[in-house]
Amino acid sequence: MKIIAIGRNYVEHAKELNNQVPEKPVFFIKPETALLQKNKAFYHPEFSNDIHYEAEIFVKINKLGKYIDEQFAHKYYDQIGIGIDFTARDLQSEQKAKGLPWEVAKAFDHSAPISPLVDLKQFSNIQDIHFTLDINGKRVQNGHTADMLFSVDKIIAYVSQFITLKIGDLIFTGTPSGVGKVNIGDRLTASIEGQNLLDFEVK
Repeated sequence: MKIIAIGRNYVEHAKELNNQVPEKPVFFIKPETALLQKNKAFYHPEFSNDIHYEAEIFVKINKLGKYIDEQFAHKYYDQIGIGIDFTARDLQSEQKAKGLPWEVAKAFDHSAPISPLVDLKQFSNIQDIHFTLDINGKRVQNGHTADMLFSVDKIIAYVSQFITLKIGDLIFTGTPSGVGKVNIGDRLTASIEGQNLLDFEVK
């Protein structure tokens, strides 16, 4: 499996990082080794002094697809969750300044903690879902999928032009504003529609 993550999919997040708002989805890939599950602790890597959290809704692909038409994209997922796209912002800034790829800053081990999956039938519309991230009990991100620049179905249609989607693949759909640094000792709690699904410590 692979994790396909969408960057700059919320206008306010793009602005807070002084990035241009994209005209097409921007995506990158995290490998399976990036996964961190079952609320296990995230161990802060030694190679970065500036690890940032980015809370995101993700969908799990449930059937093989290539060149998927947007009107049929909803048939390719039926479960969602919430995850964190950890980013070594210092390394990312170095790479961007040199015009180099971001993988060193995005694809490292355990950089993608994920919650258990939730049946999509619990929600009336995937583009009408509220999600939050708290750190040490303080609300730091407050997102709503209606604010996405590119809907989940548009993302699937676009990405599948280039990459075959396989059963079990995860698509992280972007983060709202409010990203910031994590520190050893922090506790991160993420929820979808008020339901706490992700709860882990930084060690």
